[in-house]
Amino acid sequence: MSDKSEIFEELERRVDEAHVYLSIDQAREELTQLESRAASPDLWDDQAEARKITGRLANVRDDIERWEKVRGELDDAATLEVLAREENDESVEGEINSAIVSLERQLDDIELLALFNGEHDENDAVCEVHSGAGGTDACDWAEMVLRMYLRWAESKGFSIEIQEATDGGEAGISSATFIVKGRFAFGFLQAERGVHRLVRISPFDQQARRHTAFCSLSVVPFFDQVSDEVVIDEKDLRIDTYRSSGAGGQHVNVTDSAVRITHLPTSTVVACQNERSQHQNKDRAMQMLAAKLADLQRQEREAELNELAGEQRDVAWGSQIRSYVLHPYQQVKDLRSNLEVGNVEAVLDGDLDALMEAFLQWQRSQRDSKIET
Repeated sequence: MSDKSEIFEELERRVDEAHVYLSIDQAREELTQLESRAASPDLWDDQAEARKITGRLANVRDDIERWEKVRGELDDAATLEVLAREENDESVEGEINSAIVSLERQLDDIELLALFNGEHDENDAVCEVHSGAGGTDACDWAEMVLRMYLRWAESKGFSIEIQEATDGGEAGISSATFIVKGRFAFGFLQAERGVHRLVRISPFDQQARRHTAFCSLSVVPFFDQVSDEVVIDEKDLRIDTYRSSGAGGQHVNVTDSAVRITHLPTSTVVACQNERSQHQNKDRAMQMLAAKLADLQRQEREAELNELAGEQRDVAWGSQIRSYVLHPYQQVKDLRSNLEVGNVEAVLDGDLDALMEAFLQWQRSQRDSKIET
C-alpha cells in the first residue's frame, strides 16, 4: 500500500481554503437568518422580496452542503488510507484512488466559484447572437454558435428560453435572443461576450473554397423584476406588435402576440415572441430592456472612471475574442487567455468549460495586475 499522506495533506489544504473563500461560518449564520425569514407566515405578501429570500436561501444552503460533503468525504478517505497503510491492506487502494479523483474534481468545481466576485455573477443571463460579415456562412455560423451555447447550458443543468429568432434566409439565423437560467449563468457567459470567428471550407461554395465568417454574442445579467437601478419612462418607448415567426407550437402565426420595444433615447431594441400572449411577451421584453439599460449604465460608469484614470483600452464588446479553425487544421484559440483546444467538434458541441475557466483566470490576473500598479 503506497503512502498517500502528501496527497491528503494537499486535499486538506484545499478544503481549508474553500472554507475561507466560501465564508462557511458566515454562511451558516446567514442560513439561520434566512430560514427564519422564509418560515414567516407573511413571507409571500411581498412576492418580489420572497423570491429574493428563497433564492438566496437556496444558494447559501448549496454552498454549505457542497463544502460539508467534500469535508466529510475527505475525512472518510483519509481515515481509510491511514488504516490501510497501518495494516498494509492493498485491497482498498482502488477505492482510495477513486475517492481522491472525486475529491479533486469536486474541489476544482468549488475553486471555480472563487473566480466569481462580480455584483451580478450569480444572475441569469440574457444573450443575443448576431451574424456578422460572411454572408450565408455568417448566418449558418450564428446558428452553430446558438446551438453551442444551448448544448453547454443543458450540460450545466441550466434552463433555456429562446425569446426570439430571425431566419437567415438561405441558411441559419441572422439573430437570436435567449435567456439562460441558473446560478452563475451570467458569471460563466460573460466569458463569451464578443466576436467569434470561423474559418472553414464553405458548404455553400460550389468551388469548395475556404471562407471566414463572424458572429457576435452579447450577454447581460437578467433580473426577475425590472431593476430598481433603471428608471424607464413609458414616454421613451415605442412598442410594436407583430406576428410570431419562430417556435411556439399552435400559438405561432395566430395572433399579433410578438412584441418589439425600442428605447428611443438609447436606440436599444428588444423583442420577445416566445410567450403565449402579447401581455406576457411585453412583460418579458421589459425585463430584457431593463437588463440591457442597466448594463449600459454600468459601461458608462466604467468609461467615466477609466477616463478619469487616464486609461485607454479597447471595448471588449466588439472585439474578436476567439477563432474556430476547421481548415486547413483544427483548433479553437481564445485570443485573451491564449488557450488552444484541438477538439473543435467537442467545443462546438458545448464543451466550453476549459475556455470559460481560462478566461476567468485571465480576467482575475488582469484585475490583480491593475491593483498592484
